[in-house]
Amino acid sequence: MSGPSLPAGARRAAVLGHPVAHSLSPVLHRAAYADLGLDGWQYTAVDVTEERLAAFLAGLDDTWAGLSLTMPLKQVVFDLIDHVEPLAGVVGAINTVLFQPGPGATRTLVGANTDVHGLVAALREGLGGTGRTAGRAVVLGAGATAASTLAALAELGCTDPTVLVRSLGRTGGLQRAAHRMGVSPRFVVLGPGASEITTADVVVSTLPAHAADPLADALAGGARAHGVLLDAVYVPRPTALSRAWARQGGTVVGGERMLLHQAAEQVRLMTGRPAPLAAMGAALDAALDTPATV
Repeated sequence: MSGPSLPAGARRAAVLGHPVAHSLSPVLHRAAYADLGLDGWQYTAVDVTEERLAAFLAGLDDTWAGLSLTMPLKQVVFDLIDHVEPLAGVVGAINTVLFQPGPGATRTLVGANTDVHGLVAALREGLGGTGRTAGRAVVLGAGATAASTLAALAELGCTDPTVLVRSLGRTGGLQRAAHRMGVSPRFVVLGPGASEITTADVVVSTLPAHAADPLADALAGGARAHGVLLDAVYVPRPTALSRAWARQGGTVVGGERMLLHQAAEQVRLMTGRPAPLAAMGAALDAALDTPATV
């Protein structure tokens, strides 16, 4: 897949997923290219199903710098690339594919994970810098983002978080990922109360939109919250859980900060240039403040 010719030195990149039209990755990457003066660089969103991914990768030419992957492609891509970075292998999710020169005229497809970087950077904003650790941490949910969260919390000094889940029978994948990471989470069924989270130093919700709303209701009029909450959901902004957490005295980091930082790391990996966080953040805020954003 080559498309129209590019100016000398320009490259292509894209976010792949199904569905993918709602993705804000093009907003972030295009803002970075503009600020960095990368004239002619292109970043698009391409709807690709699991079944079509192999053919899509095989059809890419040497003008491609990299790909961002969203669901449902973060696991199926493992069998389609040449090298998996250790962190992506441990977490069990690849959200970035890089195209690197190989021997002769060949190229190497490298799978990486920048979600962990995004989580660590966003949580450090809430914690007030690089010096503070996560302390006692709670994770809501057991999906792919929860696995990246366990890795991020381990980097921040917490290797025994509590994971609140709706069903213990659906935690097998996360338990295997935790074993690979060398962390020891405690799994608890998510109940209607808020006691587990109000006493935590860090709470990360990886639940889908509105799934944490009952916890938000439970927070109202309950115990004060003293820790940092990162809700990975960023539409609506703020979420009901974020509003309730702030009302109870806790610190809130919006899920868009994770999105920003993981995209910034992708820009660095694909372009070899430090990402312009301020320009990317301004573009993201503008997009999220647009009523048409879904």
